[in-house]
Amino acid sequence: MLRRTGTSYCWGVLTGPRLRQVALVARDCGQVAGELRRAFNLPPPFHDPGVGRFGLTNAVFAVGDTFLEVVAPAQPDTAAGWYLKRRGGDGGYMAIFQVRDLAAARRRVADLGVRVVWTADLPDIAATHLHPRDVPGAIVSLDWAAPEQSWRWAGPSWTGRVPEHSPGGVTGVTIEVNDPTAAALRWAAVLGIPAASGGHTTSAADGGHTMEVELPDSGQRLRFVPARGGHGEGIVEVTIAGLPGDGPWVIGGVRFAGEEG
Repeated sequence: MLRRTGTSYCWGVLTGPRLRQVALVARDCGQVAGELRRAFNLPPPFHDPGVGRFGLTNAVFAVGDTFLEVVAPAQPDTAAGWYLKRRGGDGGYMAIFQVRDLAAARRRVADLGVRVVWTADLPDIAATHLHPRDVPGAIVSLDWAAPEQSWRWAGPSWTGRVPEHSPGGVTGVTIEVNDPTAAALRWAAVLGIPAASGGHTTSAADGGHTMEVELPDSGQRLRFVPARGGHGEGIVEVTIAGLPGDGPWVIGGVRFAGEEG
């Protein structure tokens, strides 16, 4: 479970899945990264040259011991560019979950018939990106790290170790999807959370419905809401414990809201 210490939000031994990183896609990475940094007083980001293989540039910010990333197309015909066109502009793009047993998670998604679009296997971190048509609403990745609190994707200071970091952290996301019930059940199955205890329905102001899935070991929540007309599916809100000042903020097509720890 997440708990408050004198300097950060942290957790004990990782058992269930934890939302560790959320990525936005933008036409201009520098502009959106600058807005995030100014709004939330974030430290300088890490720019990963490895994303160049996908035709992207990026910026990764530590938010407590979780992470916000901004990616932008650096060349034509990228998945990120296609997403920008489908959504009609900047927006939430990817949800990266940390799991303790990646081999079991990979077997689970194979049994579910979920296609894998990319994998990485390094000594201290591994990743499995899932096909967004099989897990609606975002590109979902299931990742593993050793030691558990480290996170190579955030750069050298997080590779194999944990630097000093600020309080706070990502506590949940809201995802627009065409069918909230089906999407919630699918994400719960992919994450290995029993659907019977993982989701519940709430009413929406527009007369639709939402589904919420709680990650029981981290206390984080995934909220699925009906997609607006004229928009594709995607992440539309990120909640973060410990945000400074008054909110909410809309940056890069995503609403950011504070949350008490």
